This record gives sequence, C-alpha cells and structure tokens, in this order.
Amino acid sequence: MRVLVVEDNPDLGRSLEQGLREQGFAVDLVNDGVLGLEYAMTGVYDVVILDRMLPGRDGLDLLRKLRAGDVRTPAIFLTARGAVHDRVEGLDAGADDYLVKPFSFAELMARIRVVLRRGPEVQPAVLRVGDLVLDPAARSVERAGQRIELSAKQFMLLHYLMRQAGQVVSRTMIQEHVWNYDFDGLTNVVDVHINRLRNKVDRGFDRPLIHTLRGVGYVLREE
Repeated sequence: MRVLVVEDNPDLGRSLEQGLREQGFAVDLVNDGVLGLEYAMTGVYDVVILDRMLPGRDGLDLLRKLRAGDVRTPAIFLTARGAVHDRVEGLDAGADDYLVKPFSFAELMARIRVVLRRGPEVQPAVLRVGDLVLDPAARSVERAGQRIELSAKQFMLLHYLMRQAGQVVSRTMIQEHVWNYDFDGLTNVVDVHINRLRNKVDRGFDRPLIHTLRGVGYVLREE
C-alpha cells in the first residue's frame, strides 16, 4: 500500500517515512503544499497524511482542492492545531480523521487501519479473484481456504495486482505504486518479486492466476 506524507518539518517527515516503511508501506514524502497537491492529484495512494500549516499551500486548501477534483483518497490531518474549531474545519474540508501533535505513532497506525478498512467507495474491503482472497485490514491472504504467508512487499504487490484484476499492468505501473518514485527502474526487482509471489500464490494449484504478457507486463485473472 502507498502513502503520501505532506510534512514540512524535516525531522518529523523522515521519522514518519521510516516508521511507515517499517510497517510495509511505500512512502512518498514532500515538504510543501504545492508539491503535495501535485503528487496527490497525479499519484495513486491508499492514504494521505498531511499537516495543516504548510509552505506554498496550506493543508486545508490542499484537501479542498483534492475533494473538489473528486479525489477521494482517505486523508488524515496530522497537525499542532488542536482546538475544537480547527478539528471541525479540517473534517469539514474533507478529512477522514484528525490527529493532534504530539502524537503516538501506534495511534497513527491504528487510525490508518481504520480509514483503510473504511476505504474509498469504489474499493471493496476484501478482494477476491477466483479462490484467492486478500483482506487489507487483516493483512491476510488465502487461496482455496489455505493461508498464504507473504512478506510486506509481496503483500503490497499482490494487493495492487488484485485491485487491477483483469487489467494488464506494466512494470512501470507496478514500480510507481509498490515502490517509490526514486526507484531504479533499470533493475529486474519487479520480475524477481513477481516470481516469488507466483511461487506462493500459484504453486501447487491447478490454475495459475498471475500471468506474464511478454514485453507488456502482468495481469492477475482467473482463466
């Protein structure tokens, strides 16, 4: 899963980035509202975490622009402004949650899990393709009732493939969603991870679900 963090405090931004990556998220970190709006409008994210007081464009204006542009990505304000009217203003602007600094990282993770369980309207809580079932909230995967243990990166990769089930996704699309923008696209890391994932998801079953379209990309579908 992919998170956009918009935070102008460099120490806090790096701390959030490190903590979220340790929890298995791909993270893009930007430090001003103008760039934050650009990333949020053009990227594919599962959740946006943003401060209110940002250089270039404040967080409230950023979020209002997103909602006006029909970007429904769940958003959590992480800010020092904790008065009741500030919270109300943030939620009215379209935030899904509002957390006041100083904060507990464990609480932030709990709130992220809540908004991910809630999910955008078009995203089902549990993904199913054939006999393969992925539960984002529980971070569990089963096939034909058999639990499959995946690494954090493999889970993110499968989650993305299942959200795009039936559609061909290129290596570049996978890189942009599962890895960071500074990912070295010249390496074969995507192919390596796909092969490892295929060994866990398809090996031992009659029908493969992960298919390679040579020179194009990959597709997860039930034949």
